[in-house]
Amino acid sequence: MKTFLGNISWKAWHVWRRDRDVYMATWKTNFIPPLLEPILYILAFGAGLGALVDGVQFMGKTISYITFIAPGLIAIDMMFQSFYENTYGSFVRMYYQKTFDAIVATPLMVEDVIAGELLWGATKSLVGSIIMLAVISAFGYATYPSSLLIIPYSFLAGLLFSSIAICFTGIVPSIDTFNLPVFLFITPMFLFSGTFFPIELLPDWAQKVALLLPLTHVVNFSRASFLGAFSARVWMGLAGVAVATLFFFCLGIYLMKRRLIR
Repeated sequence: MKTFLGNISWKAWHVWRRDRDVYMATWKTNFIPPLLEPILYILAFGAGLGALVDGVQFMGKTISYITFIAPGLIAIDMMFQSFYENTYGSFVRMYYQKTFDAIVATPLMVEDVIAGELLWGATKSLVGSIIMLAVISAFGYATYPSSLLIIPYSFLAGLLFSSIAICFTGIVPSIDTFNLPVFLFITPMFLFSGTFFPIELLPDWAQKVALLLPLTHVVNFSRASFLGAFSARVWMGLAGVAVATLFFFCLGIYLMKRRLIR
Protein backbone atom coordinates (compact mmCIF):
# COMPACT_ATOMS: atom_id res chain seq x y z
CA MET A 1 0.00 0.00 0.00
CA LYS A 2 2.90 2.33 0.81
CA THR A 3 4.27 1.80 -2.72
CA PHE A 4 0.93 2.65 -4.31
CA LEU A 5 0.08 5.65 -2.17
CA GLY A 6 3.63 6.95 -1.70
CA ASN A 7 3.88 8.01 -5.35
CA ILE A 8 0.68 10.07 -5.21
CA SER A 9 1.41 13.78 -4.86
CA TRP A 10 -0.41 17.09 -5.04
CA LYS A 11 0.21 16.96 -8.81
CA ALA A 12 -2.89 14.78 -9.11
CA TRP A 13 -4.68 18.11 -8.78
CA HIS A 14 -3.60 18.95 -12.36
CA VAL A 15 -5.41 15.87 -13.69
CA TRP A 16 -8.51 16.81 -11.70
CA ARG A 17 -8.34 20.37 -13.06
CA ARG A 18 -7.97 19.11 -16.64
CA ASP A 19 -11.14 16.98 -16.28
CA ARG A 20 -12.96 19.90 -14.65
CA ASP A 21 -12.09 22.22 -17.53
CA VAL A 22 -13.43 19.73 -20.07
CA TYR A 23 -16.58 19.30 -17.96
CA MET A 24 -17.17 23.04 -17.74
CA ALA A 25 -16.71 23.44 -21.50
CA THR A 26 -19.97 21.51 -21.89
CA TRP A 27 -21.58 22.59 -18.61
CA LYS A 28 -25.08 23.04 -20.05
CA THR A 29 -25.22 19.40 -21.14
CA ASN A 30 -23.69 18.21 -17.87
CA PHE A 31 -25.89 20.19 -15.49
CA ILE A 32 -29.28 19.64 -17.10
CA PRO A 33 -29.67 15.86 -16.43
CA PRO A 34 -29.16 16.01 -12.62
CA LEU A 35 -31.42 19.08 -12.58
CA LEU A 36 -34.31 17.47 -14.42
CA GLU A 37 -34.00 13.83 -13.30
CA PRO A 38 -35.33 14.36 -9.75
CA ILE A 39 -38.28 16.35 -11.12
CA LEU A 40 -39.19 13.51 -13.47
CA TYR A 41 -38.80 10.91 -10.70
CA ILE A 42 -40.91 12.95 -8.29
CA LEU A 43 -43.65 13.35 -10.88
CA ALA A 44 -43.56 9.67 -11.83
CA PHE A 45 -43.28 8.18 -8.34
CA GLY A 46 -45.03 10.92 -6.41
CA ALA A 47 -48.04 11.69 -8.60
CA GLY A 48 -48.02 8.29 -10.32
CA LEU A 49 -46.89 5.22 -8.40
CA GLY A 50 -46.95 7.04 -5.07
CA ALA A 51 -50.70 7.49 -5.37
CA LEU A 52 -51.08 3.69 -5.20
CA VAL A 53 -49.02 3.35 -1.98
CA ASP A 54 -50.52 4.52 1.31
CA GLY A 55 -47.15 4.82 3.03
CA VAL A 56 -43.91 3.05 3.87
CA GLN A 57 -42.76 1.97 7.34
CA PHE A 58 -39.32 3.36 8.21
CA MET A 59 -37.83 3.15 11.74
CA GLY A 60 -41.28 2.83 13.28
CA LYS A 61 -42.78 5.73 11.33
CA THR A 62 -45.07 5.82 8.32
CA ILE A 63 -43.75 8.11 5.61
CA SER A 64 -44.98 8.84 2.09
CA TYR A 65 -43.58 6.79 -0.75
CA ILE A 66 -41.93 9.77 -2.42
CA THR A 67 -40.26 10.72 0.87
CA PHE A 68 -38.96 7.16 1.07
CA ILE A 69 -37.41 7.02 -2.40
CA ALA A 70 -36.18 10.64 -2.73
CA PRO A 71 -32.88 10.05 -0.82
CA GLY A 72 -32.43 6.79 -2.69
CA LEU A 73 -32.55 8.71 -5.96
CA ILE A 74 -29.63 10.85 -4.79
CA ALA A 75 -27.72 7.71 -3.77
CA ILE A 76 -28.29 6.22 -7.23
CA ASP A 77 -27.00 9.42 -8.81
CA MET A 78 -23.81 9.16 -6.71
CA MET A 79 -23.25 5.68 -8.11
CA PHE A 80 -24.06 6.47 -11.73
CA GLN A 81 -22.10 9.73 -11.89
CA SER A 82 -18.88 8.27 -10.51
CA PHE A 83 -19.08 4.74 -11.94
CA TYR A 84 -19.67 5.79 -15.53
CA GLU A 85 -17.08 8.57 -15.30
CA ASN A 86 -14.32 6.13 -14.33
CA THR A 87 -15.36 3.29 -16.63
CA TYR A 88 -16.41 4.67 -20.01
CA GLY A 89 -14.96 8.15 -19.40
CA SER A 90 -11.57 6.99 -18.15
CA PHE A 91 -11.33 4.27 -20.81
CA VAL A 92 -11.93 6.79 -23.60
CA ARG A 93 -9.27 9.12 -22.18
CA MET A 94 -6.84 6.24 -21.73
CA TYR A 95 -7.37 4.17 -24.89
CA TYR A 96 -8.82 6.39 -27.60
CA GLN A 97 -7.72 9.93 -26.74
CA LYS A 98 -4.29 8.86 -25.34
CA THR A 99 -4.70 11.53 -22.67
CA PHE A 100 -2.94 9.45 -20.03
CA ASP A 101 0.07 8.90 -22.32
CA ALA A 102 0.38 12.64 -22.81
CA ILE A 103 0.13 13.36 -19.09
CA VAL A 104 2.74 10.81 -17.99
CA ALA A 105 5.18 12.43 -20.44
CA THR A 106 5.16 15.34 -17.97
CA PRO A 107 6.62 15.21 -14.42
CA LEU A 108 3.40 13.54 -13.17
CA MET A 109 3.56 9.90 -12.06
CA VAL A 110 1.12 7.24 -13.22
CA GLU A 111 -0.32 7.17 -9.70
CA ASP A 112 -1.01 10.91 -9.93
CA VAL A 113 -3.02 10.37 -13.12
CA ILE A 114 -5.14 7.61 -11.62
CA ALA A 115 -5.67 9.47 -8.33
CA GLY A 116 -6.72 12.59 -10.24
CA GLU A 117 -9.21 10.53 -12.24
CA LEU A 118 -10.67 9.05 -9.06
CA LEU A 119 -10.96 12.43 -7.37
CA TRP A 120 -12.74 13.80 -10.41
CA GLY A 121 -15.20 10.89 -10.41
CA ALA A 122 -15.94 11.60 -6.74
CA THR A 123 -16.38 15.29 -7.57
CA LYS A 124 -19.00 14.47 -10.19
CA SER A 125 -20.89 12.54 -7.52
CA LEU A 126 -20.64 15.58 -5.25
CA VAL A 127 -21.87 18.03 -7.90
CA GLY A 128 -24.77 15.80 -8.96
CA SER A 129 -25.84 15.26 -5.33
CA ILE A 130 -25.83 19.00 -4.56
CA ILE A 131 -28.04 19.72 -7.57
CA MET A 132 -30.47 16.88 -6.81
CA LEU A 133 -30.62 17.77 -3.11
CA ALA A 134 -31.48 21.36 -4.00
CA VAL A 135 -34.23 20.31 -6.40
CA ILE A 136 -35.76 17.74 -4.03
CA SER A 137 -35.55 20.21 -1.13
CA ALA A 138 -37.57 22.67 -3.20
CA PHE A 139 -40.43 20.14 -3.09
CA GLY A 140 -40.13 19.95 0.72
CA TYR A 141 -38.99 16.33 1.01
CA ALA A 142 -35.71 16.93 2.92
CA THR A 143 -35.15 17.59 6.62
CA TYR A 144 -32.55 20.19 7.59
CA PRO A 145 -29.85 20.50 8.85
CA SER A 146 -29.29 16.71 8.82
CA SER A 147 -29.73 16.55 5.02
CA LEU A 148 -26.57 18.62 4.63
CA LEU A 149 -24.58 15.53 5.65
CA ILE A 150 -25.34 14.13 2.22
CA ILE A 151 -23.00 16.67 0.62
CA PRO A 152 -19.68 15.48 2.16
CA TYR A 153 -20.93 11.89 2.17
CA SER A 154 -21.54 12.02 -1.59
CA PHE A 155 -17.82 12.61 -2.13
CA LEU A 156 -16.91 9.52 -0.08
CA ALA A 157 -19.55 7.38 -1.80
CA GLY A 158 -18.46 8.73 -5.17
CA LEU A 159 -14.85 7.86 -4.41
CA LEU A 160 -15.93 4.31 -3.56
CA PHE A 161 -17.82 3.77 -6.82
CA SER A 162 -15.05 5.52 -8.79
CA SER A 163 -12.49 3.17 -7.24
CA ILE A 164 -14.59 0.11 -8.07
CA ALA A 165 -15.06 1.44 -11.60
CA ILE A 166 -11.35 2.03 -12.17
CA CYS A 167 -10.71 -1.60 -11.14
CA PHE A 168 -12.87 -2.71 -14.07
CA THR A 169 -11.14 -0.18 -16.35
CA GLY A 170 -7.83 -1.73 -15.40
CA ILE A 171 -8.80 -5.21 -16.58
CA VAL A 172 -11.36 -4.97 -19.41
CA PRO A 173 -10.04 -5.81 -22.90
CA SER A 174 -12.39 -3.42 -24.72
CA ILE A 175 -14.96 -0.73 -23.97
CA ASP A 176 -17.81 -3.09 -24.90
CA THR A 177 -16.86 -5.34 -21.96
CA PHE A 178 -18.22 -2.72 -19.56
CA ASN A 179 -21.66 -4.12 -20.39
CA LEU A 180 -20.86 -7.04 -18.07
CA PRO A 181 -20.22 -5.11 -14.80
CA VAL A 182 -23.10 -2.77 -15.64
CA PHE A 183 -25.47 -5.73 -16.08
CA LEU A 184 -24.10 -7.98 -13.31
CA PHE A 185 -23.10 -5.36 -10.70
CA ILE A 186 -24.74 -1.98 -11.26
CA THR A 187 -28.21 -3.11 -12.33
CA PRO A 188 -28.74 -5.51 -9.36
CA MET A 189 -27.66 -2.75 -6.97
CA PHE A 190 -30.03 -0.31 -8.65
CA LEU A 191 -32.94 -2.69 -8.13
CA PHE A 192 -32.21 -4.43 -4.80
CA SER A 193 -30.41 -1.94 -2.54
CA GLY A 194 -33.51 -0.55 -0.88
CA THR A 195 -34.05 2.42 -3.15
CA PHE A 196 -37.57 1.60 -4.27
CA PHE A 197 -38.71 -0.66 -1.41
CA PRO A 198 -37.42 -1.69 2.05
CA ILE A 199 -35.00 -4.61 1.78
CA GLU A 200 -36.83 -6.16 4.75
CA LEU A 201 -39.51 -7.20 2.24
CA LEU A 202 -36.99 -9.48 0.53
CA PRO A 203 -36.42 -13.14 1.59
CA ASP A 204 -33.80 -13.59 4.32
CA TRP A 205 -31.10 -14.80 1.91
CA ALA A 206 -31.73 -11.86 -0.39
CA GLN A 207 -31.48 -9.43 2.53
CA LYS A 208 -28.05 -10.83 3.39
CA VAL A 209 -26.94 -10.41 -0.22
CA ALA A 210 -28.31 -6.86 -0.30
CA LEU A 211 -26.26 -5.96 2.78
CA LEU A 212 -23.12 -6.90 0.84
CA LEU A 213 -23.93 -4.33 -1.85
CA PRO A 214 -22.29 -0.93 -1.23
CA LEU A 215 -25.27 1.00 -2.60
CA THR A 216 -27.45 -0.43 0.20
CA HIS A 217 -25.38 1.42 2.81
CA VAL A 218 -25.22 4.57 0.70
CA VAL A 219 -29.00 4.54 0.43
CA ASN A 220 -29.34 3.94 4.19
CA PHE A 221 -27.11 6.89 5.06
CA SER A 222 -28.82 9.19 2.56
CA ARG A 223 -32.26 8.23 3.88
CA ALA A 224 -31.18 8.66 7.49
CA SER A 225 -29.80 12.11 6.67
CA PHE A 226 -32.97 13.07 4.83
CA LEU A 227 -35.18 12.09 7.74
CA GLY A 228 -32.80 12.99 10.56
CA ALA A 229 -33.03 9.45 11.99
CA PHE A 230 -29.77 7.54 12.42
CA SER A 231 -29.33 4.00 13.72
CA ALA A 232 -26.37 1.79 14.59
CA ARG A 233 -26.72 0.05 11.23
CA VAL A 234 -26.30 3.37 9.43
CA TRP A 235 -23.07 4.21 11.26
CA MET A 236 -21.71 0.70 10.73
CA GLY A 237 -22.52 1.06 7.05
CA LEU A 238 -20.61 4.35 6.96
CA ALA A 239 -17.56 2.63 8.46
CA GLY A 240 -17.88 -0.19 5.94
CA VAL A 241 -18.03 2.26 3.04
CA ALA A 242 -14.88 4.02 4.32
CA VAL A 243 -12.94 0.74 4.59
CA ALA A 244 -14.15 -0.47 1.19
CA THR A 245 -13.16 2.86 -0.38
CA LEU A 246 -9.58 2.54 0.89
CA PHE A 247 -9.35 -1.05 -0.34
CA PHE A 248 -10.70 -0.42 -3.84
CA PHE A 249 -8.72 2.84 -4.13
CA CYS A 250 -5.46 0.92 -3.65
CA LEU A 251 -6.60 -2.00 -5.83
CA GLY A 252 -7.68 0.36 -8.60
CA ILE A 253 -4.32 2.15 -8.64
CA TYR A 254 -2.50 -1.20 -8.73
CA LEU A 255 -4.59 -2.58 -11.62
CA MET A 256 -4.43 0.62 -13.66
CA LYS A 257 -0.68 1.01 -13.11
CA ARG A 258 -0.13 -2.57 -14.22
CA ARG A 259 -2.12 -1.87 -17.38
CA LEU A 260 -0.51 1.46 -18.22
CA ILE A 261 3.14 0.40 -17.87
CA ARG A 262 2.93 -2.82 -19.91
